[in-house]
Amino acid sequence: MRIVAVIDIGKTNAKVAAVDLDLFAEIAVRKTANTVLAGGPYPHFDTEHLWRFVLDSLAALNAEHAFEAISITTHGATAALLDADGNLALPVLDYEFAGPDSLAADYDAARPSFSETGSARLPMGLNVGAQLYWQQKAFPDRFAKVTSILTYAQYWTFRLTGVRCNELTSLGCHTDLWNPKAGSYSSLVERQGWRPLFAPVLKAGDIAGALLPELCAETGIAPGTPVSCGIHDSNASLLPHLLTRASPFSVVSTGTWVVMLAVGAEPTALDERRDTLINVNALGDPVPSARFMGGRAFQLLLGDNVVAASPETEAGVAVARHMLLPSVPEGSGPFPGLKATWTCDEQALGPAERFTIVSFYLALMTATCLDLIGARGDVVVEGPFAGNATYLRMLAAATGRPVLADPHNVTGTSLGAACLVKETNVRTGAEPLTGAVPAGLVDYAQAWRIMAKRHADKENRS
Repeated sequence: MRIVAVIDIGKTNAKVAAVDLDLFAEIAVRKTANTVLAGGPYPHFDTEHLWRFVLDSLAALNAEHAFEAISITTHGATAALLDADGNLALPVLDYEFAGPDSLAADYDAARPSFSETGSARLPMGLNVGAQLYWQQKAFPDRFAKVTSILTYAQYWTFRLTGVRCNELTSLGCHTDLWNPKAGSYSSLVERQGWRPLFAPVLKAGDIAGALLPELCAETGIAPGTPVSCGIHDSNASLLPHLLTRASPFSVVSTGTWVVMLAVGAEPTALDERRDTLINVNALGDPVPSARFMGGRAFQLLLGDNVVAASPETEAGVAVARHMLLPSVPEGSGPFPGLKATWTCDEQALGPAERFTIVSFYLALMTATCLDLIGARGDVVVEGPFAGNATYLRMLAAATGRPVLADPHNVTGTSLGAACLVKETNVRTGAEPLTGAVPAGLVDYAQAWRIMAKRHADKENRS
C-alpha cells in the first residue's frame, strides 16, 4: 500500500491530500475554507459544502494517483448527532458559538471533576459535553431523535463507510466525556443517559470499513478501499514522533490552535484554569497538554500583511523591549482573563517590527504552556509556525532546549493521519534550529515573563 488519501478538516480550512507513503510526503493537495453558517438554530459547520468538496477532491486526485486507502483527521471540540436514518438530527455546532454559556451554571454542577477527566472547563462549546448538555436542553424534541453521537472525524468516517464509531483521541481531547485513567466514558455520560447513544469506540488506526460502493462509483476509487477510523488533528501531528522519537520530547502542533503535547513530561499538577489538560494519544495513553489560539491570534494581529523579519529587526525589537502582553484572543490559553496590551505605540510599528513582536508573543505563550505541563527534551514544531524562523528562535531562547522544525513540510496533521494506514517509512524531517540563540532574545524572554506576571497581577486586582 503506497498512496493514501487524507481528509484533513481544520477549524479554518479543510483539505484533501494525496500522501505517498514511500516518500512520506504530500504529492498533491486540494483546499477549501471551512465555513460556518449563521442561519438555522445556531451557527454550524457547512458539512454539505465540505462533503461535496471531499468527494470532488477524492475523484480529481484519484484520477492521478489511484488511492489505496483513506484516512481522516479533524479538529476537536465537535460532535455529530445522527438520527436513525443517518441524517443529522441537529446541525454540527460551531464550538465558538456562545450559546452553551447560557447554561454554564447548570453544566458546571453536572460536569465531572478535572481529576476524573483531565478536561479543563472551557467557554462556549469548547467542551463537547457542554454542547450536548445545551443541545439536549434547548432542543429536546430534536435531541430525542438522536440515536448516535459521533466524534467529528468519525462523522466523516460514517459518511464514507456507513459505519458508526467513536475514537479515543477524539473523545480524550477536552470533551468532559472520557476518563483517560480508566479508559472509559466519564460519569457525565452515564448521569445524563447518553451512554446508549455513543457508538462503539475504536482506536485511530483501526479500519472502520470499506468505502461505500456508490462512493467508489462516484469517485473512481477501487471497490473495497479501506477507511481508517480517524484521529484528532493534534494527535495526528504527534503520531510520527511517537513512533520514531525517544522520550522525553514535546510536539507543538500549530494551526488555528497551538497545542502542546509533552511525552515523558516531568510530573506536575496541571492547572485547569490555565488551559492545561490531558489528551489521549493514538496509542491510548494520557499525555499532558496545553493550548492557546495562536493561529487565530496571528491572523487577527497580522492579517495578510505578513512581512518576515531579519535578525537585525529581531535584535532591534529585543533591545527596545517592544512587547505584546497576553492575551489574544481572550478566553483561553495560559492567561485566559487578560486583555492584550502593547508596551509600545502599536501604530508606529513597521510591518516587519509588528511581525517580530507578534511572533515573539506567540513563542513566549508557547514556552509558558510548555512550562505548565512539565515538558522536557526536544521541542518539535509542526504546522505553519514551523516555517516562522522568528518564532522558532524566540522559542529556543525562552525554553533553553533544542527546537526542531521542518520548514519545507508544515503539514504534520496529514502525514500523521497517513501513519494510521502504514507505519513503515515514517520520518519527520524535523531538523534542529541552527545557529546560536542571541543573548538579547534570552533577555527579552525573561523580561516578557516579568511583564506578563505584572500584567496578570494588575488585571487580577482590578
